[in-house]
Amino acid sequence: MYLTKTRKFAPLKINKMINISLPDGSIRQYESGVTPMDIALSISEGLARNVLSALVNGEQVEASTTITQDATVQLLTWNDDMGKKAFWHSSAHLLAQAIMEFYPNAKLTIGPAIENGFYYDVDFGDETFSEKDFEKVEKKMLENAQKKSEFKLHPVSKSDALKEYANNEYKTELIQNLNDGEITFCSHDNFTDLCRGGHLPNTGFVKAAKILNAAGAYWRGDEKNKQLVRVYGITFPKQKDLTDYLNLLEEAKKRDHRKLGKELGFFTFSEKVGQGLPLWLPKGAALRRKLEAFLMKAQQKAGYEMVVTPHIGAKELYVTSGHWDKYGKDSFQPIKTPHEGEEFMLKPMNCPHHCEIYKSAQWSYRDLPKRYAEFGTVYRYEQSGELHGLTRVRGFTQDDAHLFCMPDQLLEEFKNVIDLVLYVFNSLGFEDFVTQVSLRDPDNREKYIGSDENWEKAENAIIQAANEKGLKTVIEYGEAAFYGPKLDFMVKDALGRKWQLGTIQVDYNLPERFELSYIGADNQAHTPVMIHRAPFGSMERFIAILLEHTAGNFPLWLAPDLFIILPISEKYQEYGEKLSRFLENSDIRGLIDNRNEKTGKKIRDAEMKKIPYMLIVGEKEAENGTVSVRKHGGGDLGEMTMEEFRNMITKEIEVN
Repeated sequence: MYLTKTRKFAPLKINKMINISLPDGSIRQYESGVTPMDIALSISEGLARNVLSALVNGEQVEASTTITQDATVQLLTWNDDMGKKAFWHSSAHLLAQAIMEFYPNAKLTIGPAIENGFYYDVDFGDETFSEKDFEKVEKKMLENAQKKSEFKLHPVSKSDALKEYANNEYKTELIQNLNDGEITFCSHDNFTDLCRGGHLPNTGFVKAAKILNAAGAYWRGDEKNKQLVRVYGITFPKQKDLTDYLNLLEEAKKRDHRKLGKELGFFTFSEKVGQGLPLWLPKGAALRRKLEAFLMKAQQKAGYEMVVTPHIGAKELYVTSGHWDKYGKDSFQPIKTPHEGEEFMLKPMNCPHHCEIYKSAQWSYRDLPKRYAEFGTVYRYEQSGELHGLTRVRGFTQDDAHLFCMPDQLLEEFKNVIDLVLYVFNSLGFEDFVTQVSLRDPDNREKYIGSDENWEKAENAIIQAANEKGLKTVIEYGEAAFYGPKLDFMVKDALGRKWQLGTIQVDYNLPERFELSYIGADNQAHTPVMIHRAPFGSMERFIAILLEHTAGNFPLWLAPDLFIILPISEKYQEYGEKLSRFLENSDIRGLIDNRNEKTGKKIRDAEMKKIPYMLIVGEKEAENGTVSVRKHGGGDLGEMTMEEFRNMITKEIEVN
């Protein structure tokens, strides 16, 4: 009888498998503990080389973060906005490291990524930091980047964090507002900073760096706090990218609406009038009127009624709407009457006034929707350090409208407003845009008014309307207005810069707060739904962006002056005036340059003023009853009769 010896094997260790959902809809299985970088390597080494960061269940993390549960993962590269955010956030650490090497007594505060680059707010104490210091900091950043140091995130207890920053009152204030378990430090090379995370795998990805500016900034944006130095910078993975960006900045300087607005005579500011309060000059006012007429015509076709409301309102109006509770402390403060004790406010919003217009009559379901539109001027207090030309002002005019409709009309009305916004964009050459669905912050419901049920209905209506119109959308949480979600149109201009232009909002809450109603088919009172919309947003900001987008070369129908007549000498001024009268009788507006200057200088000046057509008249033209036509940026178009020029320009306006 043979005996067999039983072999004993160690039990097999089988790691838990988890499902990873990728953006293309595929689901892959990995062992628990897999990292985004592992996932990238499993797809291709080329992808792994380019991964900067990752989104795991919507949260941005390092590529080295372990994943232990089923998750949705998006790998981020330089081609993704969130990839750039990780790149620039990590670069802010490099900037801070370099600053501390040169200024060891400086105190760091915060250093976030922004749309283009990053900044770090620094208290330099008694030392100065200016443009002459930029180059040495840039060189030090690149020198440190070449070490390819890993960014390592690690948790720190609140007590240890406070000890680390005992001599930095700014970091101490930040830590005091956090709890144990919420505090992390990020270390690379010899540098450590208080940080939440979302970094590059290592510093070696940064190949080009530029300090762009240094400006004053109050701690936490409060004028009562100490003024710090905000150091702006930008970095890239290639030197060519930086070169291209700096060229773009130079072009942006040429297109700066403040520069063009002054050169073209559109607007000005006066310290005596007050900061942030633009004064529109005749040509700028003419441009505004043309834009208003353009939109008013489109609105009338769409069934809007124009209304006018005062520039002030009783404080109680904004208490009812909720604006006083949300924004009252940051608004212009109430104006108290000397005798009756009443309180009025400069109008910060048009919507409460329009609610009261709706409430002035009793409406039936047969009357709805009601669409009230107004070019209404509003006033909001902005800190002086945040004012910027026409894009950030204290008094501005909104192309506002408020639609009151039944719930079953909401979707169709919202889609009609989308059509109106798209018509405006197409007419003015804004073709590259995405729409942002701005929803509530799910973690901070206290910022908003109204019931969860109404918010869900409003949010679903916006998402459905955007989908049915085939819009390219992104969802942003926490960007909703306090009374309702919105659809924001994010437009790219000719230089590829993003601007928020046009907004549409759904609001179930203000109609309830103002006790608005209509009589339904059941003969009972019901509460309407309200849509807020502004295709331009504000006239000031829209014109600023339009100026920079077109570099002042407006579509012909929008140009304040369509032509300028250039007599080659005094002898032909009379003929020039005859030509001007002829064109003005055809409703074609322009100028005559009767200066005693050479024709070449007159042409150059007309080009600088971006006047669409130059009409040169001399002996030949006066004898033949013609004009020699030059087009701005297009050169000589030859000789034409007055009628031929009129017909050409009229046809061009009609096409636009």
